[in-house]
Amino acid sequence: MRTHRVRCLLMGGQACVSYGAAEFSRDIDLVLLPDPDNLARLRDALTDVRAEPVAFPALDLDYLRRGHAVHFRCLDAGGIRLDLMSVLRGVAPFDDLWPRRTTVEIDGDPIELMGLPDLVSAKKTQRDKDWPMIRRLVEANYFAHRSDPTPEQIRFWLAELRTAALLTEVARRFPDLATEAVAVRPAVAAAIVGDEAAVERALTDEQVLIQALDRAYWIPLRSELERLRRNVSRPGADQGPAS
Repeated sequence: MRTHRVRCLLMGGQACVSYGAAEFSRDIDLVLLPDPDNLARLRDALTDVRAEPVAFPALDLDYLRRGHAVHFRCLDAGGIRLDLMSVLRGVAPFDDLWPRRTTVEIDGDPIELMGLPDLVSAKKTQRDKDWPMIRRLVEANYFAHRSDPTPEQIRFWLAELRTAALLTEVARRFPDLATEAVAVRPAVAAAIVGDEAAVERALTDEQVLIQALDRAYWIPLRSELERLRRNVSRPGADQGPAS
């Protein structure tokens, strides 16, 4: 991706590792700038690693812009799976993500990561396994910076901490910012008064609501994938956008 100047950000499990929340992952997940020039550079990069498509849909801007994920197996990179997206539910457009990115070095090479708050938003899915990872990501950030936090970091913790005791600790340490956060997160109201049982209930309600929103978001996308699978066995059927 660096060689071909593909504008993309690492997300998913590999990004979580870089932020200090260990997660076993066999794939690489990237979010891409969805424009024709970037897609052309991506195709060159995929050719270099002999990337073969896996499942549906085809690599096409229309599919990417509608929120589909496109999957490849990279034969010249150990067979690793590469999952590509451009639009994610609840996550800002790529043009907003790019200036908020985090750059790290791995073996001397720069790697562009999705910014931590955006990565947390991307992890808010219907899958139960993603929610413990959100908790670990935010906790790792809190423990790394709690001695001298910026207002921006405090607002992030108030918005995203998923451990009742820690959310209560932050709310008591920073009451003014906590009061601001109550308007957008009911769990903070319970944290301010130190009712950790109520915080836990509010966090559970929050997760259930977001998971329901994510399930609803994917219903039309999954229906479209099913249509594409059916059409593959029907010669001459409408295949949607060209790859």
